[in-house]
Order: sequence, then structure tokens, then C-alpha cells
Amino acid sequence: MKKILLSAIFAACTLGAMAQYDADTDNGVVSLAGREGFAIESTDGNFVFRPYLLVQTSGNFRWYDDEGLDKAYNQDNVANSGFAIPYSVLGFTGKAFGRVTFNLCMNAAASGGAMLQQAWFDVQMNKRMALRVGKFKTPFAHAYLTTLGETLLPALPTSLTAAVILPHSLNAVTPTIGTGFDLGVELHGMLSEQFGYQVGLWNGTGASVNAATKTFSDDWHIPAQLYAGRLTFTPKGVMPASQGNPNLLKEDKWMLAASTSMNVESESESTNDFRAGVEFAMLKRRLYLAAEAYYMHVGFTERQKIDETYSFLGGYVQAGYFVAPRVQAALRYDFYNRNGIDTDGMLNMPAVGVNYFFKGCNLKLQAMYQYIGRTGHETQLDRDNDNLGLATHTGIVQLQYSF
Repeated sequence: MKKILLSAIFAACTLGAMAQYDADTDNGVVSLAGREGFAIESTDGNFVFRPYLLVQTSGNFRWYDDEGLDKAYNQDNVANSGFAIPYSVLGFTGKAFGRVTFNLCMNAAASGGAMLQQAWFDVQMNKRMALRVGKFKTPFAHAYLTTLGETLLPALPTSLTAAVILPHSLNAVTPTIGTGFDLGVELHGMLSEQFGYQVGLWNGTGASVNAATKTFSDDWHIPAQLYAGRLTFTPKGVMPASQGNPNLLKEDKWMLAASTSMNVESESESTNDFRAGVEFAMLKRRLYLAAEAYYMHVGFTERQKIDETYSFLGGYVQAGYFVAPRVQAALRYDFYNRNGIDTDGMLNMPAVGVNYFFKGCNLKLQAMYQYIGRTGHETQLDRDNDNLGLATHTGIVQLQYSF
């Protein structure tokens, strides 16, 4: 595994392939998508200050199978339902001295360290290299790297967000394939109009921790942090970080990407988690297409005295099409081998949705339904464990306002 890590870092440092930070999407929350928006700007354009806001409110219905429910305590099949505010984000982004960009935003709907959603600055050192420092999205998965207010469906793929099932009673060891926001440092840039790169080092503790809490690896004798890199190919120029917008119906862009990471002594210093992913995304006029597949290998640290290792696979394909200038139909098929590839069976999670974009006021209405099915399991216990804690039926209606 050490050789895999070193090879991945070397590849990410010597190849190039990504710079999807353009002026319209660099706040990661609200895409201007051709709109002017509101900004304070110097006459020479070297100084720009742009505030933004995103509020999402949703109605949710979730129905769970009987496994995992204790009827003696009157636990209901319907749970985690009602109204919610997934995100209430207020922030600002901008540019200074013609070469430094910055972004800071708070998510009032979160708690603890996750309230600070992003806080970073980016220094353009030359035409091919920039340095980003702070709290921002780790370079893994198109679904996460999409601008928050531009997602096809109101819920991310379950294969990225649901914790894997490990056959050990370690409550603190619940890794997910997705990595999301984290604190770190990243080099990124364009090597040509088609290729670029991202490579960096993060804490590996996720969005809820804003402190320096990591140690040195007892097993590998390197800093116990998240090492990650991402490569993309965009032959028609940088692709907008959007999964559909009525202001982008003339776009013709597509992207191929590969990413990898190693989280050393993650999960309360209990595991070393290797991740790899490949992806495709396309915006062609009214049509949006995307497909991803990702892999995670979990090995325990020597202090845990567990020799077994576990591997997991997941992925999805999704499509959106504007059947009318402001109405987008959405379809996704998500799959996840949550019990590990050495155990038969997987989750099949089809979802359908529709998005309506109100004209002239930045309102977006989304609705989706997702079903979680199970297939190919050898035992009923494996089948029950695979779906544990996940809703069989999920319905979400979400109204979003952005500024």
C-alpha cells in the first residue's frame, strides 16, 4: 500500500490535468452562469469583492425497512422526515492585487466546526501554477466538486455518503468513500488549454474539524494526513462545475478525470484508507451526462491487531435534460458494494427527479424520489446489514434561493 501511495503522489505531481476554478464558479456554492450578479470592483479589475448567499429548505419523507428497528421502543418505519434546511450559506469571494483570490463562507444550518464551510485564499504564482491554502473541497468526485447550488438532484449519491459496513465493533471506524471539505494546501494549474492538475495535503478529518489534531504514522513514519491528487482532460476548455442551468443551454463541454488519495491513520488513528476514482461529465446544450466509479481499500493500523483488509466499490450514472427552457428532467442509477467486494450482494439505488428554474429571481425548485434495493446477497444477515440505517424509500422536495 505504501508503494501505491508513493506512485499516486508521483503521478499527480508529474502529470497535469486540471484547473476547474473559473471566475463563475470559484466560490463553490453559487454559479453566476453568465449573470452579472453584485460586486464591488476597482477600475483596473485587480480588486473584486463579491458577496453570495444560498438558502435551501426542503420537505422530506423517508421510510425504513424493519431491520434495525426495535418495535419494543415504538420505533417507526417512517423517520427522519419533515422539514429541513440543508444549507443556509452566506459568504464572499473576490480578488486582490490581480493574483490573489479568496473565499470565506459560513453555513448557519450546520453545527460545530462545520459551520465554517470554506475559508481559503489562492495565489497565482505563474500561468501554470497556483497555491490554495485553507478549508475547501478535496479533489475527489465530480458529485462533490459540482457547485452546491447546481446539483442535478437535491441529495448526493448514497454510494458516496453512506458509511461502509465493517465486521468489527469499532464505533469510531465508519469511513465513507466521499471526502468532501477539509483543511489543507493544494497546488493546481493548467499545463495547456486541455490539461491541468490538483495535488495536495489535507488533515483528513473532514469538514467538522478546524483544528490541527493529526499525528505521525507509527506504521509508515510519515505525517498522518490525507494525500490526494486529481487529473482531468477537458478538450473543449474548462467545464462549468454545473449539472444543469438554463443559462448554460449553449454549452458544449466534456471532461474526463481520475483521482486518488490516501488517508493515513484516519478514523481515530485506526485505519489507512486508500481511494481512487474515475469520472466522465458532459454538458451539451440541453443535455447533461455524468458517470463515476470509485474504489476504497481499508486496512487497519498495526495497533488495532486486525490483519484483514476490506475493499469497497461504488458509482453512479446520471442524466439531466431540459425538456423545456426552465424544466429539467433528472435520472440517476447509483450502486454500492457496502459490505465489501469479498461479500456477495450490492445496493441498487435508482432515483428520478425534476427541476424547475423560476425566471428572473434565482429560485430553483427540485423534487426527487429514490428507492434502495438489494440484490445478490448470500445470507439474509448480509442483506439486512447492507441496508442498515438507509431509507428504502426517500422523497425530497426542495426550494432554493441564491444571490
